[in-house]
Amino acid sequence: MPFVVREATGCAIRTRLKALTALDVEVLRQVGAHLGSLASRDLRVYAEAGFERSSASWAVRKQALTVACSSRWAGAITKATHDQYALARRAQAAHLHQLETTINTIRLRLAQPLGAKGTKRAPGGYRSAREWRAKAQRLRALEARHAEVRADREAGRVRVVRGGKRLATTRHHLAEAGLTEGEWRARWEAARAFLSADGESGKRFGNETIRVAPGGEVSVKLPRPLEHLANAPHGRYVLTGRVAFAHRGEEWADRIEANRAVAYEVRHEPVRDRWYVTASWKRPAVQAVPLEAACARGVIGVDMNADHLAAYALDAHGNPVGEPRRFAYDLTGTATHRDAQLRHALTRLMHWAVREGVGVVAIEDLDFTDSTTREKHGRRKKFRQTISGIPTGRLKARIVNMAAECGLTIVAVEPAYTSRWGAQHWQKPLTTDHRAMTRHDAAAIAIGRRALGHPVRRRTATPPRDRSDRAGHRAAQTEPGTREREETRPSIPGQRTRSVPPGPEAKAGDQHAQHRSGHAAEHQPWAWTQDSLPLSL
Repeated sequence: MPFVVREATGCAIRTRLKALTALDVEVLRQVGAHLGSLASRDLRVYAEAGFERSSASWAVRKQALTVACSSRWAGAITKATHDQYALARRAQAAHLHQLETTINTIRLRLAQPLGAKGTKRAPGGYRSAREWRAKAQRLRALEARHAEVRADREAGRVRVVRGGKRLATTRHHLAEAGLTEGEWRARWEAARAFLSADGESGKRFGNETIRVAPGGEVSVKLPRPLEHLANAPHGRYVLTGRVAFAHRGEEWADRIEANRAVAYEVRHEPVRDRWYVTASWKRPAVQAVPLEAACARGVIGVDMNADHLAAYALDAHGNPVGEPRRFAYDLTGTATHRDAQLRHALTRLMHWAVREGVGVVAIEDLDFTDSTTREKHGRRKKFRQTISGIPTGRLKARIVNMAAECGLTIVAVEPAYTSRWGAQHWQKPLTTDHRAMTRHDAAAIAIGRRALGHPVRRRTATPPRDRSDRAGHRAAQTEPGTREREETRPSIPGQRTRSVPPGPEAKAGDQHAQHRSGHAAEHQPWAWTQDSLPLSL
């Protein structure tokens, strides 16, 4: 069933911190390194504690951190530790589920004979004895890894590397990564630095630790061991550079003028040697619009692919309107480039939806977590790479907030058979000399019709009046909620179904039997025989 995706309640904006002096940079580096070391120590203590956690243990940890910084910095560090631990636990659960799925699949394939063909529901056996032995060896390795992860899960232990495991491993492969030791060290220190402060409603400008004034002046409350670096009263350091938030700047200004909570994070990007400030806050939850009201002005169906978004506009009755649109993106290169490409494609999609005057953008509720494993698709490496290239996670994270800013609603639908049924019912009829319909464009129509509650297939055309029934063949369809409405017609002994004569019941469910060349149905006088209406319900 289609459902309306709720809008996120959080908001974050980022801008560059310019015109910093050498002293400003040095102070920020020292504060980030000092607080980063405290955050690493607190995360290690919290992760090693297992399930032995309580409010009393949290108070002890915070008191130990307060001695080395301040109470507000300690609260921010402990909160970040809790969030990182919870994220690691979720990743651990997902990894454990993936291991269990892979192990079960390998066991199933090993139990089947060599060369046994698979089905849609289950994979077949392995092709050769050599592959069978290799998979048996891999099964033992996966079982050992599964036992280790299961033991950590039951004990409450997580394995986290502050700064990232990939960056830590790169230290031993600097030549392959094209980095010098100094460049790697700069990235490592920037990744492990901690310069993040939670907001406080009622405090001046919404934050007492990292404060940004309406004029763009940024000041930082220094930890106790670094208070000798302060250039302002009460142990604060005021940066020379100024910030200006272009995106959502008015909303941010309204919050700090009312002293409402705003969280800030200062981050250094060593690749371009730039400093950035990120402001974030919570917005009140908005009640989701009912599905019927959202679809009253029509819908745009979007089919996600590895290199483009295929979109088609439909009216409120499920009829395609206009021409198909495609929004291409290139997901090769760095993560920043990929993210920019996806944002640009979504921006063009949203602007086109606003111009069309629709109220809903329909997408598939895709999740390829289990489909990217090599055990499910075997040696189809190119197909697995194609599935992995579809940016489902990043698109879901961005499209909801971007649509909310444009006044649009996101509706997620069931993804089953949208490409197959769309191509079967819509690709050929809409293809003309001036319109090239692809399978993805037809899938976008199927997605839009599902969001509206209509079946994917088109309405049966009515024959001209000069046919045998003279009044025209019925075009009635069952209601969207009727089960098996898209299945073949039932076989009822003694009654005719369309042009099929009484007799062979095997042809009653074949709706294309009268169109086969050489079939007797093309030359019989009982073609287009009218049957009763309840037969289609």
